[in-house]
Amino acid sequence: MAPSYGERLRAAVSRHGSLCVGIDPHPGVLDRWDLPRDAYGLERCARTMIEAVAGRVAIVKPQSAFFETYGSAGIAVLELVIADARDAGVLVLLDVKRGDIGSTMDAYAAAYLTEGSTLAVDAITVSPFLGPASLDGAIALAEQTGRGVYVLAATSNPEGVTVQQAKSPDGSSISQAMINFAAAHNTASAARGEWGSVGVVVGATIDPTTGLDFDKINGSILAPGLGAQGGTAEDLRMIFGSAYPLVIPSSSRGILNAGPDVAAIRAAVEETQQSLR
Repeated sequence: MAPSYGERLRAAVSRHGSLCVGIDPHPGVLDRWDLPRDAYGLERCARTMIEAVAGRVAIVKPQSAFFETYGSAGIAVLELVIADARDAGVLVLLDVKRGDIGSTMDAYAAAYLTEGSTLAVDAITVSPFLGPASLDGAIALAEQTGRGVYVLAATSNPEGVTVQQAKSPDGSSISQAMINFAAAHNTASAARGEWGSVGVVVGATIDPTTGLDFDKINGSILAPGLGAQGGTAEDLRMIFGSAYPLVIPSSSRGILNAGPDVAAIRAAVEETQQSLR
């Protein structure tokens, strides 16, 4: 059986620290880098980021939307970025937020979690809006192939609370229910003293008074929003408390904006890592 994603991630974090670098080559970044808003500019930006962070971070998080916007040429660039990261020994968490039912969700899972697919990555983000059980097939495939999934639980956008803080059937918030769902999938890993491969997404800028309980998660917590979006290491410690060692903070623009100079990108990475230690 393939080594689990949770344990591969834990090993990578022990070597390189917990920082996840988001690769979000949106038009404003291409402009800042003096690159054209086309597939060529996209490739130069994204692959330069892999070159800059290789051997310095445990994991990167490409945002699929910024590649998809260029159609087939953009997807071809995403495939190159995934291959570059794999060759460099950097884990790839693809931010695709897929969520559906039945054969459609199975097809999404096959695209990103099946060995041999050109889009296969180490982990993906998934949406539980159609019910957490709709993700069971994707989770099963991820576990079979040594990959992981991150379930959206508590996002930073203000309108998210209208759904995420609503009450679930067991009386907890929807956010807490998603955390509990992930924890239940990680029970066997916990018994082995390992990190589970089902994580959650919790924004680095959420209200720390929401009272979310991460004590039993036993899987990694992706926390986007560090840096340019306002999240700080102190915020993370306040939000996650004793679960802070499981947190994978993600910074995108704060590091991308240091480019295109590779040395400047690396300096931004090091500065951010220092703040997290």
